[in-house]
Formats: sequence, structure tokens, C-alpha cells
Amino acid sequence: MAAVTVFSLCLLASVVYGFNGDSFELECPDECDCHYFRINWVTDCSESNLTEVPYDELSMSVYILDLNGNNITTLQTFPPDIKMRRLQIANNRLTRVEKNSFKGLEYLIDVDLSGNNITYVDPEAFLDSRGLLNVELQDNPITTVDGPFLISSTLQYLDISSCNLSVINTQFFDNITSLTTVDLSSNPLRKLDVGVFDVLTSLDNLNLNDCQLTTISDGAFSSLTNLKRLELADNFLTNTNWSEVLGNLIRLEYLNLRKSGITSLTEDTFSNCTNLVTLILADNELRDLEVAAILGNSVTHLELLDLSNCHIKGPISGEAFANATKLRVLYLSGNPLFAPDLQEALEPLPKLERLFLSNCGLHNLPDNFNVFENLLELDISHNPLVNVFTKLLAPLEKLEYLNMGYSNLSYIGPDSFAKMTSMKRLILSGNDLLSLEAGLFGNLTQLTTLELEFCGLKRPLNANAFFKNLTYMDLREIRLSGNPLVIPESGPLFPRQLSQVTILDLSNCNILSLNRDAFKNTENITDLNLAGNHIKSGDNSLSFLERLRHIEKINLSNNNLTTIEPEVFINNPKLRSLNLLGNPFLCNCKIAEMWDWANMIKGDLDMLVGAKSAEKDIVVKGNKKKKNLYCHYNETQLRNLTLTINKSVPGRRPFVKPRELTYAYRTWAKYVRESGCEPVVKILRPVALVADLFDVNSGHISTAALVLAVLALILGMSTLVMTIRLFRKKAHIMVDTEQRKLR
Repeated sequence: MAAVTVFSLCLLASVVYGFNGDSFELECPDECDCHYFRINWVTDCSESNLTEVPYDELSMSVYILDLNGNNITTLQTFPPDIKMRRLQIANNRLTRVEKNSFKGLEYLIDVDLSGNNITYVDPEAFLDSRGLLNVELQDNPITTVDGPFLISSTLQYLDISSCNLSVINTQFFDNITSLTTVDLSSNPLRKLDVGVFDVLTSLDNLNLNDCQLTTISDGAFSSLTNLKRLELADNFLTNTNWSEVLGNLIRLEYLNLRKSGITSLTEDTFSNCTNLVTLILADNELRDLEVAAILGNSVTHLELLDLSNCHIKGPISGEAFANATKLRVLYLSGNPLFAPDLQEALEPLPKLERLFLSNCGLHNLPDNFNVFENLLELDISHNPLVNVFTKLLAPLEKLEYLNMGYSNLSYIGPDSFAKMTSMKRLILSGNDLLSLEAGLFGNLTQLTTLELEFCGLKRPLNANAFFKNLTYMDLREIRLSGNPLVIPESGPLFPRQLSQVTILDLSNCNILSLNRDAFKNTENITDLNLAGNHIKSGDNSLSFLERLRHIEKINLSNNNLTTIEPEVFINNPKLRSLNLLGNPFLCNCKIAEMWDWANMIKGDLDMLVGAKSAEKDIVVKGNKKKKNLYCHYNETQLRNLTLTINKSVPGRRPFVKPRELTYAYRTWAKYVRESGCEPVVKILRPVALVADLFDVNSGHISTAALVLAVLALILGMSTLVMTIRLFRKKAHIMVDTEQRKLR
């Protein structure tokens, strides 16, 4: 019975699964890669050198159509009854969006037209899309809009940033009043007049960053009483009457005024913003800022204050934060501070949880850290502290995050972290720590992450830095990127104390090779980053993977691999993500084997990073240009190849039209189809998925397995019957046709 079940499941698999990542159930254009994303049919035609949309080849059930990165210049009407929800056509050569371009797209929810050459958008373009929620038009030279921009009663998200708009007329938003988020950033607006936003009473989020604004009329935001988030960073608002501009924003919770040319603020600036939780004033020339006066009594709910890089010249007074009693996060980085002044200013904030003092020119630290009983995070990086400060940190016994990177340290005393037993993340990157003192990390028994990037280390980690007979059970992440590591020819890289490490970053460490036992003491690794090294293809060059039976994610991008085969990962059954981008792979049948292995054996083409669209490629404001896996034909192959490439073998989706090879570099997806490499028929994924349902040794078969077997058998028989009926019907039609001809 077990044998019959397995056979039935194999039969089911051969019907359901395609060999090269494509399903034969739905239509797919020649130049595209089609697949299911969750339960949705995705047609990925990105970066395929298309000059027009392949309308006639699209499935009517396509859910997501990705046309990003082509040379499409115009849009025609899509086929009737198409059920497309998301259309991505960013970074093409469109110049206009006409009324009929989206006619009949009743199911359309999201449309991405960013990065084209669009100068005109018909206001009625999305009239048929009654459920439209998101429109992205950023990075188009729209320049001028007369009258209403779009008509949509459902639109909630509109991105028209970087569209060279110099004026937003007072009718612009008249027919899209349901908007909750508007992004107008990076348009040369220069000024905002009264009435522009009056109809947007539901607006929750407004982005006006980098709009060259010099003037905001006092009543410009008077109708935005529901606005919670306002961004005005990177403007020139030196002479703005802030108390009037912000006066009606009574529900405002987040305000970003970073780098807005502000040189002074009055005491009533935030008087009506009583619900303000986050205030960002960073990168303004607030040299004479009286913090206590500006914050006043109106910021009693303030939890985060960012005063980074404000060049505050005078000492921050002891009353500066007296009224901000709920302040939990304080950024003072980039201001010239002195330890005594800082000590007095911070005295009223015993409840502070996160303090950032990076790049403040501090040679010493305040000696009152004992008052910060609740401090969990401290950043003192990029200060010329040399080696004199570590004893001052001793009272911070609750500290969980400490960043003292790039602080000109060459020595850290062995007792520096002795009392910080709550420490979870420690960053020492960018210090010239040629050696680590014995017992330095000994007491950090709760440490989860240790970062020692760019420290000039030649040994991965010295066992003496930890207690000899202690396994650090919580230490799961170690980052050593950018160190010129000398890898031993044999034996483990790390001591036994680090046996529980699961995330290891050895990127850009000048690694030429790793021996078979390199991870003998760290066999629990699940995430290994070896990107940016010099690992080559060759006999046993990846043999170190044999010990990593728990590995789930491997990054081998930007090495010198020219070929790779699935057998390398035979001892890594849990592998779910493999990054091979940026390697100089040769186009050969090993590429096809890797493709089939990911698709059939692992059952998820997504595990090959760059093989097909990932989730980040199909979300609002996602990446417009995804990274693909590439290989290249060598000179011998190019000389022997004919101009017309139309190789098609059973199990690969055939080409409808003849194809010509015009360049040596191919994406893996396209090469696999045109290569002529036979599919690798091994144990199919469905068998692997149900293997745990069978006890091979005892011969026992679970109820679930029996149910699957019956279903598979029924489906197989149904397929056979339907095929026979189809052939019979075809035969009858042929006979009838012949009889008609005779008559």
C-alpha cells in the first residue's frame, strides 16, 4: 500500500508541478516568469526588454503583473474580464496616462507608474477601478496640473513625490477626498498657500520633505485637524510663523522638522500640539536654543526628542528637560558637549531609557550614570574617548544595548563590563582592538549579539575573552565583517564557548577558503554570511557546509563562484534561503540543476534569492528594480551557438516565438528555459513533504497518508479519464470534418 501511495503522489506531483518554476495551469507570456505568490498568480515580466505589454498572452486570472524595468512607451486597453489587482510598470518609457489605459480594470487595487516620463495623467484614468487604494507616480516629470488631479472616491494612498510640481492648485485634491496619506516630497513647491489641503479632512499622514519650501501660509494646514504625522524636513523655513502653521494640528503626534533651515523658535511654537509624542529638530542651526523655554508645558506627552546636530553652543541648562517628564528617548548626538554640563542637564531624567551621545566630542563621560536606573540603551560611539572612561559605565547594571564603536579605543580593561550582566547587544566595531583581554566578555552571560566589525582582528575570536568552562547559551549573533581574518588550514574557527551561535557574519573578511572543520564548534549556525569574500568553485571548496545541518540561510553573494551544484547542500536539509547573486557563474546545465533542485526538491523557488519576485518587490513603494541571478556564456559557447535560440525539452515551458541570442549574460530563469538541459527528475517534493507520515521501518501508514493516497489516486484516475475523453472527442470531430468534406 505504501508503494502505491508513493506512486500516486508522484503522479500527482508530475501533474501539478512544473520543472522550471512555471505552472502550465495559467497563461504566461514568453518573456515572463510566472508563479504563485501565496495563492495569487504573479506574472513577472520585469527587466525583459519589452517594448509593449503582452496583452494577448496574459492570463485573465493574473493577480499581480510586474512590468518594471522595460521599454514600454504606451498603454493600450487591457483584455476584458482580467482580474488584475496590482499593476507594476515602474521605470519604463511611458509619457502619458490616457483615459482608456485602465478601462475595465474593475479589480485594480494598486498601480505603480513611478520612474517613467509621464507628463500627463487623465483625471478619469482610474474611473473603472472602484476599489482603487494606492497610486504611485513618483519620479515622473508631470510638472503642471490644471484643475483636479484624479477622480477616485476610494483612493487612500497617493505618492507624487519627485514629479517636478511647482504648484499645487486649490482644486488638485477635489475628487480624491478619501486620501489618508499623501507624499509630495522632493517637488520644487517653494510655497504653500491657503486652501490647497482644505478638502483632505481625513488626511492622517502628509510628507512635504525636500520641497524647497521657504513660505508656508499661516492657514495652510488649518483644515487638517485629523493629521497625526507631518514631515517638513529638508526645507528652508527660516521665517515661518510656527505657532500659526501648527496651531490647528491638535491631534499631531509626529513632527519632523529635520534640516529645515530653522535658526530660532518662539516659546509658543508647540503650544497647541499637546499630543505630540515625537519631535525631530535635528540638523538645524539652533545655536542659541533654550530647550526649557521651547518645550514649555505643551510637551507633557513627549516621549522622543531629537536634537542631533543642532550645534547648540551654550551649555544645556539643568532645567532643559524639566517639563518633559515622560521623555524616554533623547538624541543629542552631533552637538559639542562637555561632561559637567551634560551631567546637570540629564539629572531630571531618571526615567530615560535610550540616550544617544554619538559624535559629541566627548573626551570624558558624566560621572552620574548611577541616576539612570532605567537606562536600557546608550550610544557613545564616535567620540575621542580613548581608554579612560570605561569605569564610569559600571553603574549601568540594567543596560541592554551599548554602542562604543569608533571611539579610538585600543584597549578595554578586563573588568569594563563585569557588572553589566543584563547586556544583550554590545558594539565595539571600528576600534583598533588587535587583541581582546582575558575574561573581557566573561560576565556577559545574557549577551545575545556581539559586533566587532572593522577592528583589525586577525583571529576570529579568542577563547580567553570568555570564561573557559562556560557555554554562553544566549549568545546567538556574532558580527566580524571587515576584519582581515587569517583562516587556519585545519580545525575550528571558534571556541566551544560559542557553540550556541546561530547568526554569524564573516562578510568582507578576505576569506579565500574555509576548511572542512571550520565550524566544528559552532554547528548550530542557522544564518551564515560569507558575502564579499574570494571563495572559488573547486573540489571541496564548500565542504565546510557538511557540518551545518541546522543552516537555514546562506549568503555567498559576490564571491568568485563559477559553478555550483545541488549535491553541495545535501547535508543542509533545513536550508530555505541561498544568496548567490554577483558571482561570475558560467551558463551550463549545473544552473538548470540548481533551479530544478530549488523548485522540485526544496519545493520553493523563492529560496534562490533573485530567482523570482520576492515580497519586497510587490508591495506599495517596494523596490522598483529587483536583483536577478545571472550567468554568462563563455567564448567557446558563443562561437558554437547559432543565432536563433529556441531549444525546448519536455518538462520546460516551450517558446511560442523564435528567439535570438543578443547578449552573453542571461538571467537564470531565461537560461533554464532556452538551455536545452533536461530536467533533473529526482525525488519530487510532495513525496518529501509526506515522508514523515510513513514509518518505513515498521511499515505503519498514518490515516493522513491514506487520505492523501486516496485523493492522489482519484485525481490521477480522473486525469486519465479526462484525457481519454478528450482524445475521443477530438477523434469524433476529425471524423465529422472528413464526412462533411466528402459530402
